[in-house]
Amino acid sequence: MLLGRLPLVLSPARRGERIMSVFAELARHVDEHLLDHGGVLFRGFHVDGVAGFRELAAAFGHPLLGYEFGSTPRTKLVDGVYSSTEYPAHQHIPLHNEQAYSREWPMKIWFYCAIAAEEGGETPIADSREVYRRVDARIRERFVRHGLMYVRNFGNGLDVPWPKVFETDDRAAVSAYCERHGIVCEWKDDGELRTRQTCQAVARHPKTGDMVWFNQAHLFHISGLEAEVREALLDVVSEDELPRNVYYGNGEPIEDSVLDEIRGVLDELKVSFPWETGDVLMLDNMLTAHARNPFKGPRKIVAAMAEGYSEREG
Repeated sequence: MLLGRLPLVLSPARRGERIMSVFAELARHVDEHLLDHGGVLFRGFHVDGVAGFRELAAAFGHPLLGYEFGSTPRTKLVDGVYSSTEYPAHQHIPLHNEQAYSREWPMKIWFYCAIAAEEGGETPIADSREVYRRVDARIRERFVRHGLMYVRNFGNGLDVPWPKVFETDDRAAVSAYCERHGIVCEWKDDGELRTRQTCQAVARHPKTGDMVWFNQAHLFHISGLEAEVREALLDVVSEDELPRNVYYGNGEPIEDSVLDEIRGVLDELKVSFPWETGDVLMLDNMLTAHARNPFKGPRKIVAAMAEGYSEREG
């Protein structure tokens, strides 16, 4: 069921009309709609598959982005188009803004439903402006004051290998990337990589001026794992060797209770709707977070991103 003002639904006068045949008319108002609503759902159009989806996303005028320094497993399908996160179907992916764990991120992200799941598999969304407003002011102030430090240990069978994350197996190229992006990288004795980066907890949208909740602390923190998984993982590795974790920017641990409260706010604001095959969801990545529900049966959702931005530009 579509709820409230997010997302705005745009449909053709004649169902099945090829979306690129009316693109000029659609595009005339999409940016305005995105800034107001945060997300637009194109429903009932003919998209021409993955290739047509890529054409649509690219037509908005910004080169499509790669997925360097990504945090989840994906497969590149064509240039600029990737599979959605390849986690098992029974797993839930919490609400998050794409690459909010870094200092650079895409402003726009698109999802195309090539195959809708038989059951579940929705991509819930939430208004990041409202999340910012609803997070307890004391929590928000502490997050803003300290920032967040994300720690990642790649590979070792526990997380995505660093060559896949950085799309290269050249260690020097990875080190150079990290230096350019303010990431502290450490090559360990076993050849694996550990990174640390201190990032924003909130951000100001460059066009609307709105403050948004913009981080992935609740997702990176070990408290996000089920208790038995958390215990099993800590039996195998020490805390500093966890595949990913997050701390306050000064290195102090973040309290589980704080993150539980943030997760509660996100759950309250979640908007969910069933995918229809052929749907395209376009989000302003700063204004709107997205997630994934568990599903049954075949499901194929692909994604594209564009308009890279860094708060250092603001």
